[in-house]
Amino acid sequence: MIKLCKLNQDNVIRQITNGHFDNVAISESNLADDIILSMYRHDILSCISKALQDKRRCNSSLPFDLILSLSIAAKMKIKTSLSDIPYAIQDHRVLAALGYNIIDTEGNLKEALMRESSLRRLLGKYSSDELFLAYNNTVQNFIMPKISARPTIHILDCTDLEVNLKNKNYEGSEVTKNKHGDVSRGYKLGTIRGIVKDTGIIEEICFGSLKTHDLTLTKDMIMNSKVFKNGDILINDRGFLDRELINYMKNERGVDTYVPLKTNMQAYDMAVTVAQTENKWEQHPTRSKQKICFITDLGAYWRSNNPKKDVDINAAVVWDEEDDNYFVFATTDTSKTARQIIKTYELRPEIEEDYRQLKDFWLLDDFKSTKLNMVAFHVITVLFGYLFFQIYTILPDGEQYSHKCLPVILKNYHPNTMPRLIFYVENEFGIFSITEFADLYSRCNNEVQKRLDAIFNTT
Repeated sequence: MIKLCKLNQDNVIRQITNGHFDNVAISESNLADDIILSMYRHDILSCISKALQDKRRCNSSLPFDLILSLSIAAKMKIKTSLSDIPYAIQDHRVLAALGYNIIDTEGNLKEALMRESSLRRLLGKYSSDELFLAYNNTVQNFIMPKISARPTIHILDCTDLEVNLKNKNYEGSEVTKNKHGDVSRGYKLGTIRGIVKDTGIIEEICFGSLKTHDLTLTKDMIMNSKVFKNGDILINDRGFLDRELINYMKNERGVDTYVPLKTNMQAYDMAVTVAQTENKWEQHPTRSKQKICFITDLGAYWRSNNPKKDVDINAAVVWDEEDDNYFVFATTDTSKTARQIIKTYELRPEIEEDYRQLKDFWLLDDFKSTKLNMVAFHVITVLFGYLFFQIYTILPDGEQYSHKCLPVILKNYHPNTMPRLIFYVENEFGIFSITEFADLYSRCNNEVQKRLDAIFNTT
């Protein structure tokens, strides 16, 4: 039986003194708890349930936002199983702030305290589309306004989420060749990352099978995303080359695109030829063995099916002198110099770093279920956890962790607070420091003390 436990210090003290208590846990603190507490204090934690309808018939006993908060906290602590969720938060400071926790009365401290089946039934009420949409709406409509974030530079990319090739039960997955030429099964995640101060926020996501082309997956998201405003910049890689889309973003949304050209394109050949002919090379702003050249009026060499709507395109040609290779970075922002084009495009690897951390450290592709809605729930809760960490690093609370990786930080983290004991009594819990518990212990009779001794000798 799952029940809600509320903080009631005075009554728990009375109950313990009388020998009535169910379980005891030790408060465990790490940086993830600091982050959750920071999100609570800045009223960001409250945003996560605003865009997702609570579909339970009887939901008064177990707050919906509690389930979501614990789910995200579990991912932040690199715990991917549903059974890890109930006790994902055991930090006394966070429990005191939230004022509640959940427990399974038929479980114990060495087993899962909330049955996985219960969470599966709850999550079974939501489709994968609902969950992904909830992430986008929560971030855009609630969290970003809360932190006054209005990015002007956005990065678009996709990443593969591979699963067991032989397991055909992964709902919605497909088989195709990966970038290494190997046959793989899985999904594909598309993201728009907004640059905010010294970090980035994944503002919008879309999801499909591994077989789906990057542009096909993301095109509708790009064209209709609410994160773009007039004057913004969108940085893409070669997988998103589409003249009609670039025209649309410039003409209809007022958004300038930055994208590298492929070597088989006429615009690429023309840019390199003009750069070689004019021979007006400048030093690359960040790479000593490379030079750059500014090229204008490339639009005529990259036509759409409706040339009347084609927008002007300029480019920066990069010449790698050591390997004698050329790279062409095009943009619809004709006000920028070659150096500015290069400096802007060099922001794109930040999204690749996001993917590296999300998969290597946050276990984004560690799915415990083959059901698509469960896959989606795992993805969005990991992304919410990652988002909380990114926000934390731009707040005064966590500025010292800017440009650092959370899982690496956790390995070397030493809490600034002493451990606490958390006692559960029926539908309530209390939090005690060592000295508070010692005082309480001294006031208990011998029989109660023996019961307490037995618990601590087996915990």
